[in-house]
Amino acid sequence: MKKICILIAVAFFAMQGALHAQNSDYRAINPAMPFLRVAADARSAGMADMGVATSPDAFSQQWNPAKYVFSETQYGIGVSYTPYLTELVDDMGLLNLNFYKRVNERSAFAFSLRYYGLGGFEFRQTAFDQAREVKPNEIALDGSYSLKLSEQFSMAVAGRYLRSDLRLTEVEGAVDARAANSFAVDISGYYQSPEIAYANFNGRWRGGFNISNIGPKISYSNDNTQEEFLPTNLGLGGGFEFIFDADNRLMTSIEFNKLLVPTPSDSNGDGIINMQDDYYNKGFVGGIFDSFGDAPDGFSEELKEVTWALGLEYMYQEVFALRTGYFNESNDKGARKFFSLGAGFTFNTATIDLSYLFSTSKVQNPLENTLRFSLRFNFGDNFTEF
Repeated sequence: MKKICILIAVAFFAMQGALHAQNSDYRAINPAMPFLRVAADARSAGMADMGVATSPDAFSQQWNPAKYVFSETQYGIGVSYTPYLTELVDDMGLLNLNFYKRVNERSAFAFSLRYYGLGGFEFRQTAFDQAREVKPNEIALDGSYSLKLSEQFSMAVAGRYLRSDLRLTEVEGAVDARAANSFAVDISGYYQSPEIAYANFNGRWRGGFNISNIGPKISYSNDNTQEEFLPTNLGLGGGFEFIFDADNRLMTSIEFNKLLVPTPSDSNGDGIINMQDDYYNKGFVGGIFDSFGDAPDGFSEELKEVTWALGLEYMYQEVFALRTGYFNESNDKGARKFFSLGAGFTFNTATIDLSYLFSTSKVQNPLENTLRFSLRFNFGDNFTEF
């Protein structure tokens, strides 16, 4: 489907969670390449976009690659596609491919590809001009290695190549427009306790962290006058799995996330960030440290920059799963609030997951009324985690 160019603005604002409000209290942090923070698989989406401390699966690369070394099978493949803004267009979406291999009892490696396509856009200077079609897209290509440092704790490092080929200014006649390229690193850790016997059930504790997308700023012009921050993020999570018997399990999880990106400044109060403001002059390393204490309203505003989510997953006989979750973000920082539902079905080595999102915010979510699917395949030797 062909779209007029005004939909570009709609797509990007929706991708970042909300339209900018017209008051000085609204200071949403909107880094470049926000698709990196979109849940690319239906299992995590069914639990309100969480995965830092949930049990490992083929899609752990995005959330916490340190989980791979706790996988119960030697190999795993994950494939998913998330349609975007389905009420407006039909060719915009996020494709995700994953592969992991557990090398031995202590180590694992994984690769993944995320491709965000914005479809085809037609541009005209006037209604009578011949249309020029462009197909902007963004890509993230990852590789990770995870290692057990003890029987219950592992860490991982991931490297990521990033390319954002939007070139919107080129269509408007700017000769210096170019695709933006960068690289990023993730550092993560994961804890999984052995199965513990309680009075009426067994249980397992889990916890994790992931500092993701640590990397240089990107620019879409040759003069690099307005470099944009990557969505560097700190994720912290924990959970407990109730193991009632051999057939019934219930996993509970909580997760907190904070973008390690400076709060946008506005020195003259006009609502526009310009080169006289500090935002564009900060480096990405300084921006990470500044992000913990640069909010204009102090600590209370820093707390508003933390999102939280709660998730549940019930598993029956390792073949059927039901999931739900709730995600919350401050009204002043994006206003994303939603419930999610999900389910999973396993047959032999294959698992199909699906999820659905219900927004509870006044700001429309771009994934509302979208049924999302993903496929997972697990095969090879089995590993038992006690």
